[in-house]
Amino acid sequence: MSVVATASKTKTGTGYLPSGMSSFFNEVGEMTIFTGKFFAQVFIPPYNFKETLRQCYAAGNKSFGLVAITAFIMGVVLTIQSRPTLIEFGAESWLPKMVSVSLVREIAPIITALICAGKIGSGIGAELGSMRVTEQIDAMEVSATNPFKYLVVTRIIATTLMLPLLVIMADAIGIFGGYIGYNLNDHISIGFYFYKVFHEVSFSDLIPATIKTFVFGFAIGLVGCYKGYTTKRGTEGVGIAANSAVVVASLLVFIIDMLAAQISTLYT
Repeated sequence: MSVVATASKTKTGTGYLPSGMSSFFNEVGEMTIFTGKFFAQVFIPPYNFKETLRQCYAAGNKSFGLVAITAFIMGVVLTIQSRPTLIEFGAESWLPKMVSVSLVREIAPIITALICAGKIGSGIGAELGSMRVTEQIDAMEVSATNPFKYLVVTRIIATTLMLPLLVIMADAIGIFGGYIGYNLNDHISIGFYFYKVFHEVSFSDLIPATIKTFVFGFAIGLVGCYKGYTTKRGTEGVGIAANSAVVVASLLVFIIDMLAAQISTLYT
């Protein structure tokens, strides 16, 4: 029995690790090398400003509608669901504060990042994956063009820059949605509502939440580019790349958010 197991391990090349764990560590190592290659090339000219702006438009403008609708619904639903509980404790006046702080600190960044992981991450993975399997990337390499810098660096920069802007817009739209939700059951002037919001939300709420969105955007762009750029197994690999880009990027968003929450508590 032990001879068969040893032979199996030797054949698969996994040593004393299970095949799934070995694949996981291999992919972590390859992604780390991929990340190092990005940082090695991002500051080296030539800079593809035109392509970067085009990717910013693709990542930001084309995602704004979905983010805006989601943020508005989040604001309305959060207000409607929280109001009965606050009334029960006689704290209805805290509703604008609760909604705005919840959206700015946690809900808007996480939901926006997950939407972008699904829309932008899968799009990048599928686009680069199809270019890989149709040998367009190989053709760029043969023609003395740097495909990594043109395809990967520009997309990662675009997602890193656009996600914080989308989150800030989602904050504003979500807070306005909270105002609409408040006025479905009660009445408050828009001036007084936003006075209470801005009186309670401080830079200590906004700045840490904004900083972590840069990391969210970087992770989404990195995973999408890595999965698409390293696609294998023909057209089947394109679907696998798009699907795994969404899953891995979403998981990284939660891990980064957990670490950011732990770090922020050290300075509060």
